[in-house]
Amino acid sequence: MSKTKELAPKWEIKHRIYVLLNDVHPLTYTLQTRHSAQYPLLSYDKETNTQRELRYATNQNSPFVDEQKGEVTLGHVVFEEGALSVQPEMQNLQKFLEAHPKKEIIFKEYDTKEIATNELEDINEEIDALIAAKGMDIDHAEAVLRVEKGSAVAEMSSKEIKRDLLLMAKRNPNGFMAIAADDNVGLRNVAIKATEQMIIKLSQDQRTFHWGSNDRKLMTIPFDENPYAAMAAWFKTDEGVEVFKTIEKKLH
Repeated sequence: MSKTKELAPKWEIKHRIYVLLNDVHPLTYTLQTRHSAQYPLLSYDKETNTQRELRYATNQNSPFVDEQKGEVTLGHVVFEEGALSVQPEMQNLQKFLEAHPKKEIIFKEYDTKEIATNELEDINEEIDALIAAKGMDIDHAEAVLRVEKGSAVAEMSSKEIKRDLLLMAKRNPNGFMAIAADDNVGLRNVAIKATEQMIIKLSQDQRTFHWGSNDRKLMTIPFDENPYAAMAAWFKTDEGVEVFKTIEKKLH
C-alpha cells in the first residue's frame, strides 16, 4: 500500500502548521521540493519495497512523481521565521509535507492538541505547587526556600519567606515539589540554623562539627560531601537522633 493510500482513511482535512525543529527560526528557510540525482528526494513505499520520487507540483493532487500526469507547475515551500501555515484547501502541499523524508528531522507538524495538553499539565503542576506552598508551615517553608536563597533566609520575615516561597513554586513547580518532598531538606535546615545560632560549630576546614558550648566533636564529615547534607544524614543515625532532639530544643 502506498503512503498516499495509507493516509487516506485517517487523513483529516484541516488547517495545518509546520515548524522547524531545534528552535530554529531563520527569516526564511526553503525546503527541497523535487528529486534530482544530486539531491535525492524519495519516500519509501513499504508495499513495493521501493523508493518513490517526490515532487511538489501545485497543479497535481499527488506528491509522487509516478502518479502525476501532464505538465506540472513546480511550487516552492518556504518557512518564514521557522513556521509554515498551510490552509485546508492545499491538500497537495500537506500530503507532500507528510511524505517528505525530512519530516521529524528538519521540521514537524505543530500539534495544537498536544501543545494544549502540555500547557494544561504545566498549569495544573503550577497550581499544585502554589497550593502546597501556600499551605506549608513556616519552618518547612524556610527549609525549602533556604535551598534557593541560602543564609539570606535567616534575615527574612515570615511574610517575605511565604512570598518568595510562592514565587519559587511558580517559577519551577516540579523542582519545588521535589525539594518540598525531600525530608533531608528540613534536617539540613536545622543544621544550618544551629550553626548560625552557634549551637554547633563547623570547623574552618569544613571537616568536622562540634558543640558550640564546649567544642566537643560531634561528627566527621565524609570527604567531598556538603557539610550540612552530611549532618542531615547523620541526624538519622542512633547517635545523631539524640543530638538532633537537643538542637531542636535550643533553636529559636
